Amino acid sequence: MPVNSSELTQMFEHVLQLSKVDASQTVAILKCHYSHAQTVQAAMDAAIRLKAKVFILELPSFNHSKAMGNDMTAYCGDTALTGNLAAQRALESADLIIDTMMLLHSPEQEQILKTGTRILLAVEPPEVLARILPTLEDKQRVLTAEKYLKQANSMHVTSKAGTDFHAPLGQYPAVTEYGFADEPGRWDHWPSGFLFTWPNENTAEGTLVLDVGDILLPFKNYVREKVTLEIEKGFITKIHGGFEAEYLRDYMKYFNDPEVYGISHIGWGLQPRAQWTAMGLHDKNDGMCMDARAFNGNFLFSTGPNTEVGGSRNTPCHMDIPLRNCTIQLDNLTVVENGIPIDLT
Repeated sequence: MPVNSSELTQMFEHVLQLSKVDASQTVAILKCHYSHAQTVQAAMDAAIRLKAKVFILELPSFNHSKAMGNDMTAYCGDTALTGNLAAQRALESADLIIDTMMLLHSPEQEQILKTGTRILLAVEPPEVLARILPTLEDKQRVLTAEKYLKQANSMHVTSKAGTDFHAPLGQYPAVTEYGFADEPGRWDHWPSGFLFTWPNENTAEGTLVLDVGDILLPFKNYVREKVTLEIEKGFITKIHGGFEAEYLRDYMKYFNDPEVYGISHIGWGLQPRAQWTAMGLHDKNDGMCMDARAFNGNFLFSTGPNTEVGGSRNTPCHMDIPLRNCTIQLDNLTVVENGIPIDLT
């Protein structure tokens, strides 16, 4: 159901307060031609209510010649901010950036975060923002799981569909998303509610079986037939199955870059208000489909870049693949069993 502008402004005020915005802070709202106008207005009105200094920075349209489709994750790296140092410096002057454009996976975002500026991405439709309004309880749930992920030396994922995937851990940090940016240099995304890390380079091994009902992003498709990924030394080496496997093979081949097959972040969803079914109720151009990434108990497997945590894989193709009904073990501790998160408190 549509969210009226007054309600959305109140929600933004709640999230900005969680993000420690007050009269001492400067808030920048980054927008472009596809930003949701209601979101931009509500963000500005909420910042004004909190007596923060606020400005809007609008960047022109940008399209890379190799990008396919309109999904904001379908091409990673270059953005409308690339090479625009004056705009970057303006953003760095803010305490918090509300990103309604999508800087994720860009070197400019990493440079901005290093200055201590916080970034909150908000590109989902207002109705999704309203349904998955972040809370302090969301943060606590994710941070509790993070304690175990940070200590783990390995992750082992299995499923009745045939998944048997093993990833040594420790080279890269654990990353949390709980929906607000409350610490200097923090990036987060409203809505969210999950955590992840990256396997040690060239070590992930095993088989990943996408079962009927699992999700392929950025295609925004529910899998209708099994797709099997064989993984050796941190890279996908074979993709088996019918039409959907062929489609995936051809899409990744299009980028002509061996690094697109590298294993990127791996983790699990902890957001009970995110829904596996939600993607089917939205147009493919509606946001990024964060429901699919955050729904409770999914195993979120991804491919492609790892530069945001200091890795060297700078590739434009990034796949997020949420799988249902998996069991996830950290060393000998089960954190998700058959798609249901274990209470770790």
